[in-house]
Amino acid sequence: MKRIFNVFAVFACAAICCLLFESCNNSAKKTANLVQLLDADAPNPSTIEELTEAIEKYESRADELLAVQEQAGIWYKILATKYIEEEMYGESLAALQKAVQYYPENQNLFYYIGVSAGFMAKASLDFDAEGKSTKHDNYLLLAESGYKRAIELEPDYFRAIYGLSVLYVLEMNQPARAIPLLEKSLELEPKNEEAMMLLGHAHYMTYDYEAAVAMYDKVIAATASKERKEAATANKKAVLDDMYE
Repeated sequence: MKRIFNVFAVFACAAICCLLFESCNNSAKKTANLVQLLDADAPNPSTIEELTEAIEKYESRADELLAVQEQAGIWYKILATKYIEEEMYGESLAALQKAVQYYPENQNLFYYIGVSAGFMAKASLDFDAEGKSTKHDNYLLLAESGYKRAIELEPDYFRAIYGLSVLYVLEMNQPARAIPLLEKSLELEPKNEEAMMLLGHAHYMTYDYEAAVAMYDKVIAATASKERKEAATANKKAVLDDMYE
């Protein structure tokens, strides 16, 4: 069977100012110092009066500690996006792992985990020529779980839905799992031509040739891009050739 080779990529671009590692290190040191202050000479109150006094004394320190921790989480988030901009995906994953400890329900962080792990999967070759793909497969599973968690947190998160679709179609060879996701993505963004093209390819991979042709026709009719029209026309021809050969 002929194969259609259209490359779809998901890029996470964020216009963020450059940050230094020293900022994160300073935040961590400040947090440690505050914890020591809270522990040092801390009384062991037992009466209501002693408890009230202790709360008043250490409440401001607790607020300051919380503020420092929040700032550290922000640094890690920004650092991760900066690494992604520089295509340093292994480093971005390390920063994202720290960031989710501070913000475990931030859907954007999990989306970026999906993006970074997907690229790391591509880079995980069998350098020892042992015939193993363990690291590659593990990165794919990490990317999948990142996208899925982002969607759990925000069910209409287009970028995560589309990113997971790309993963299923182009990396994991599971186009059937991508089809409902792509249909959902087109409900959210009906004019998104990249999603249309990918859905056409997913239909082709699952041998639903009529649906693939219909999707490519939709792209041909809608797009103003000469290159995309040519790609959709070529893909449609390849599908029709397979239908009638």
